[in-house]
Amino acid sequence: MWKGRKCLVIGSGISGTGSVKLLEHMGAEVVLYDSNGELTQETLRSKLPQGSRAACIAGELPEETLKAAETVVLSPGVPTDLPLVNALRDNGASIIGEIELGYQEERGRVAAITGTNGKTTTTTLVGEIMKAHLGADKTFVIGNIGNPYTSECLKTGPDTVTVGEISSFQLETIRDFHPSVSAILNITPDHLNRHHTMEAYVAAKENITLNQTKEDVCVLNYENEYTRDFGERCPARVIYFSSVRELPEGYCLRGDKILRNTSGVSRELLDIHKDMNLVGICNVENVMAAIAIAESMGVPMETILAVIRQFHAVEHRIEFVAARGGVDYYNDSKGTNPDAAIQGIRAMSKPTILIGGGYDKQSEYDEWIESFGGKVKYLVLIGQTREKIAECAKAHGFDRIRFADTFEECLKLCTELAESGDAVLLSPACASWGMFPNYEVRGRLFKEYVYQLGQEGVSPQEGG
Repeated sequence: MWKGRKCLVIGSGISGTGSVKLLEHMGAEVVLYDSNGELTQETLRSKLPQGSRAACIAGELPEETLKAAETVVLSPGVPTDLPLVNALRDNGASIIGEIELGYQEERGRVAAITGTNGKTTTTTLVGEIMKAHLGADKTFVIGNIGNPYTSECLKTGPDTVTVGEISSFQLETIRDFHPSVSAILNITPDHLNRHHTMEAYVAAKENITLNQTKEDVCVLNYENEYTRDFGERCPARVIYFSSVRELPEGYCLRGDKILRNTSGVSRELLDIHKDMNLVGICNVENVMAAIAIAESMGVPMETILAVIRQFHAVEHRIEFVAARGGVDYYNDSKGTNPDAAIQGIRAMSKPTILIGGGYDKQSEYDEWIESFGGKVKYLVLIGQTREKIAECAKAHGFDRIRFADTFEECLKLCTELAESGDAVLLSPACASWGMFPNYEVRGRLFKEYVYQLGQEGVSPQEGG
């Protein structure tokens, strides 16, 4: 299929370079292209494995290269409606993404997870459960979590499982991608600067079930309007979870206990306070989803629950960092949209100094401000959105707002405002672009700052 095929890979990040490596392995003739005119051919080539024969082009794509392309592999950050992509499509090229390319070489079963929030925690947890069940050598965790599918797909076999965190950007460019079990954790407004309308964003998320049948499973959140409605027309067999009500069929919460209700039989699975190291109702939902996914993949419940009892928060998601001077510091840098940041606030049990602001993804902040509920003592704002957020906060009657021009200034201000018994929470409700390369850098700088504060209270490894 691929031998001698002329392939154009757009984007030189880890998805793009992973795609080049796989395509070359399969005998394709590959061009790596990046529209950033500040890059050079030498810079692009340095990202590829030694011995790669791929052509490298930066800046403007030559007309002859456009016309020659038979398959185009888009990196997730490349919008599908760019004039260049439209021109390639009009010229007859097949447009796919890195996830689709990796799936073409998949030989095992796939569990795929999407949603506006909770993807990374749920994917990581399911990955750990599958490793405990099958072994680390039979489990591959890929996708938006930072590990390209194209770097793992050739290792798969009939007895392996690939667990994928799949973003809406990646779901725009699938074709044959067919998970045995899929999950849509929730859908709330996000990335509207990319998808333009909520309808398009929802459609991209629902695309995870594009090739599923009633022999497959889709795990859905009953308490999310979009996912509950989708359950009525989902092509797969639906399993719901709920953190609000008891479901006659599915996974739900009764008091402090997670239950599995099926065929009139109710089984108590775990206590969310005694058996979980994760905080917040959002993580209760993530755990319920992970249980449903793993059990649908054939993992014994005893294995699932044993892993959950040992599992700790993933980095940058309501992650306890340390206590300093009687103040607890939490890193929720992955709270890159208002709904995710709402979950961060809900997880706090102390008066909170909240860090917000960043890149503007055309989000609205009303519900986030309303979720403060008396918990937030001060809102410290940075980045492109700080004025917009401040106006929204004041419109909702919250005026304990401070501005900072730099991240360091922001952190120092939070330390000065916090008193013993308070918490400082980095949960910006915005992307990091403009100030940081990504949310990981933002979160790690926050943690480095906290670690450098005077050594008081518990160590970074303790706490909830």
